[in-house]
Amino acid sequence: MHRTSEALAQAPEVGSPVVNIAVFGVLVAVTLVVVVRVGRTNRTASDYYTGGHSFTGPQNGVAIAGDYLSAASFLGVAGLTAQFGYDGFMLSVGALVTWLVALLLVAELLRNTGRYTMGDVLAYRTRQGPVRAAAAVATLVVSFFYLFTQLVGAGGLIALLLHIPNADRVGQSLVIAATGAVMIFYVLAGGMKGTTWVQIIKAGLLMAVTLVLAFWVLGRYGFDFSALLGDVVRRNAEGEALLAPGLQNPTATSKLEYLSQTLALVLGTAALPHILMRFYTVPTAVEARRSVVWAIWLIGGFYLALVVVGFGATALVGSERIATAPGGSNAAVPLLAFRLGGELVLGLVAAVAFATILAVVAGLTITASASFAHDVYARLIKRGNVTQQQELRVARRTALVVGAAGIGGAIVANGQNVGVLVILAFAVGASANLPTILYSLFWKRFNTTGALFSIYGGILLSVGLIVLSPAVSGTPKSMLPDVDVAVFPLSNPGLVSIPASFLLGAIGTFLGRPDAERGGRFAEMEVRSLTGARPAPPSVPAAAEPETAAVPAGVFHGDGSAPDDRTPRTTALPRVRTTAPARYEVDRGRAADPVTKPVRSVRRFDGR
Repeated sequence: MHRTSEALAQAPEVGSPVVNIAVFGVLVAVTLVVVVRVGRTNRTASDYYTGGHSFTGPQNGVAIAGDYLSAASFLGVAGLTAQFGYDGFMLSVGALVTWLVALLLVAELLRNTGRYTMGDVLAYRTRQGPVRAAAAVATLVVSFFYLFTQLVGAGGLIALLLHIPNADRVGQSLVIAATGAVMIFYVLAGGMKGTTWVQIIKAGLLMAVTLVLAFWVLGRYGFDFSALLGDVVRRNAEGEALLAPGLQNPTATSKLEYLSQTLALVLGTAALPHILMRFYTVPTAVEARRSVVWAIWLIGGFYLALVVVGFGATALVGSERIATAPGGSNAAVPLLAFRLGGELVLGLVAAVAFATILAVVAGLTITASASFAHDVYARLIKRGNVTQQQELRVARRTALVVGAAGIGGAIVANGQNVGVLVILAFAVGASANLPTILYSLFWKRFNTTGALFSIYGGILLSVGLIVLSPAVSGTPKSMLPDVDVAVFPLSNPGLVSIPASFLLGAIGTFLGRPDAERGGRFAEMEVRSLTGARPAPPSVPAAAEPETAAVPAGVFHGDGSAPDDRTPRTTALPRVRTTAPARYEVDRGRAADPVTKPVRSVRRFDGR
């Protein structure tokens, strides 16, 4: 152990590149095999976008945890905790609280109302064309911010393994480009099914690795957390200030900065498109709720362990060593792994982190490509006159473009802490998407003009303030340190852009004209979002006397949409009896005719 410490202190390199890449390559190869094998089962747009709604709640909960526990969590938050102590710790707390918003306000309602994308929900009771276009733009912008953040983490991680110094910008840029190429292959080969199984595998590995590192660190201090914190104070240049708030932004605006980051984090998760799309991979709303409950427990346990890992990196590696390593603070966890277990543990941790990044960016790319292909190409350009194969071709081509844009953004932002960068994506998502989602689900008067004001206003405000903030220019730690256009004092725009977006949605609603059939569409959406029910076709008699009828299962999906290309089956099912003028049947998540489908209960909802 003494030799390992001495090597870590004297040499800028960490581990052997051969050993690092060997361990690293084995796990990546395994995930690629999984993606290719599972991807062979993709036949329809539903398979590619949502995995055919075939995952259980626990499976999807693990996959959601995998989506959320990205490079920003594993590398970024741990690095922030190692460098800034209390400030990084509070991000861990905020990351857990944010899932309560998703559970209570979004998960079940979104699953019942939509089909593939966020645009399905937002355009349900507004004008299809402009709102779907706006939803696609918002999805692409948020996905781009989140995507290049993950690729920044990948670049720093591989640079550390290959001993590429921070001064070699060309070498690190090539690493980012190679990572992006592998990510694009994941998307093209596996779709949502392949990506979900990779998420499940890597989430289990990530949890296991983090828990092992946390117990390893605590074991060196006799499982005395106070002793660990004492060593943390001694091994960093800031001393006890590391355990007090405000070290990350020691300015007059530090409290506002922290408040802005926390607001973006807490509200942003329920508005991230790749998280929202996860709710469509389960067959029922009940499974969507179970997904979020599983995710909360897994994510909570992970962040508790990550706090120990972050402080352990400070105590055992030292803040100065972390700051000068390739990737900066993003290298805290790999450096700790090398300090504890040498090259083999470093290679394992790096492999898990890289699998984490690949799975997350693949999910992001699927979400962005699905939004463009489904909302823009199929619904707006082709007006619904498009085959599933044509839509999938467009989705795959969009994945190439989105991947290339993400690679370019990551090269520009290389060297930034991914934990800080990802909160920018949360801020953009909370500004552009969350107000429109909540207004659509809960406000009867909300209309198309309000949706457009909220979405485009949120995008312009959040992105514009980011461009004019210290995160981009004006300081030595900015993305463009040699440029200074920072007129906005906060690095994160959430404190301004999120309330402003809610306000813009309200102003647009009062200024705009009411949409046609406003009351009826809202009542229908309210019933559907809360119960999974949808109106029965009017051609069916109000009172049906026969007890059974042969119906082709597969005629309608659970969301009332057109059938896919699976072979229909004929099944004898009991027919629902009702004389109500407005009839609804409950979505139980199985393909069946919306009138004759067996249900547990049928209630009358007439919109009044």
